[in-house]
Amino acid sequence: MGRLTAARSLVSVPTPRRVGFFGPAGTFTEQALLTQPDLSSLQRVALRTVPDVLDAVDSGDVDLGFVPIENSIEGTVNFTQDALVFDHELLIQREVVLDIEHCLLARPGTAIADITSVFSIPVATAQCHAFLRRVLPDVEIQAANSTAEAARLVAGDDASGVAAIAPANAASLYGLEVLQRNIADHEGNQTRFILVGKDRVPARTGNDKTGVVVFQRADEPGSLIGILQEFAARRINITQLLSRPTKRGGLGDYCFIIYADGHVADELMADALRDLRTKQGDVKFLGSYPAAGKHTQSAREHADQRWRDADDWLGAIRARIDG
Repeated sequence: MGRLTAARSLVSVPTPRRVGFFGPAGTFTEQALLTQPDLSSLQRVALRTVPDVLDAVDSGDVDLGFVPIENSIEGTVNFTQDALVFDHELLIQREVVLDIEHCLLARPGTAIADITSVFSIPVATAQCHAFLRRVLPDVEIQAANSTAEAARLVAGDDASGVAAIAPANAASLYGLEVLQRNIADHEGNQTRFILVGKDRVPARTGNDKTGVVVFQRADEPGSLIGILQEFAARRINITQLLSRPTKRGGLGDYCFIIYADGHVADELMADALRDLRTKQGDVKFLGSYPAAGKHTQSAREHADQRWRDADDWLGAIRARIDG
C-alpha cells in the first residue's frame, strides 16, 4: 500500500511468540506490522484499542505491541503518547513509517450520492476533512475505534447510504467496494508506528532514536532552554519536542517529551541523559531503538569520538593530581 520506510535492521527479541496490534484485521497498523518479516511470522493478536494493546504487553498476554504514534497531517497520536508517558513502563523497540492512502468504501451498489453516514476513526476523518466538506457536506460522521472497524461496521449494517473511510485492503476483507481512492486532504500522508516491549533496549545500530520525558524541577523562566541546551551543547539533533500536561497538578504543569537522534549507548547521548537526570526533577526513559529513514551514523560517531578523546585528555590530567 505505497512506499514504506522502515528501520534499517530488524532487531531480534527474546523468543517472542505473540504480537498485539491495534485492530481489527485490515487496519493500517496491521499493514505496517506485516512489512516487518520477523513480526509477521508471530501470532498476531488484534485488540480493540491502543490502551488494550499496551495493557496486554504489560500483563504478558502478548510479548510485543504495535501501535500508531504520529501522523504527518494530524501530528502526535496523543492517546498513545500519553499512555506511554503516564500509564505504562514499556520501552520502544523500533519504529516503522507507512504511507497512508485513505479510501471511501461502501457496500456494493452504493453510489456516492446515496451516502448519508460515514464511519471512521476521528483521526482519519480529520485527515479527510476537505474531501468530506466538498463531496459529502451533509453526511453524518460516525466515530469508530479504527478504520478497519469502520469497514466492518459498514459491511454488517443493513441500512443503505453508509460508507467508511478505511484502507483499500479492508474492502476485499469485508466485502465492500472502493468508491474513491486517496481522499486525504494532503499528499504525502504518512503514519509512524512503534513496537513496544518490556525491559530490554535494542542494540545500537548507528541509525537510532532515543525518547525521554523530562519533568521539570520547577516551572521557571529558562527551564526549557536549560533542557534543550543539554542536547545542543553535544550537537544531538532533536527530531521531535512535545509538551503535555503532567496530569499531576493544575493548568501550566507540563512535562516535555523529547525524541532525538542517537542511542543511549552513544557516549554523548548517555552524557546528556545523565545531566538531565541530575538537573531536572525526573526523567523517564522511553527507549533507544532503530529509526526509520536516513542514516545519521557518521556525524554522531565523529562527535562521540571527540567526546572520548576529550574524556581521555581530562583523565590524563586528573591522574597527575597528588595524593
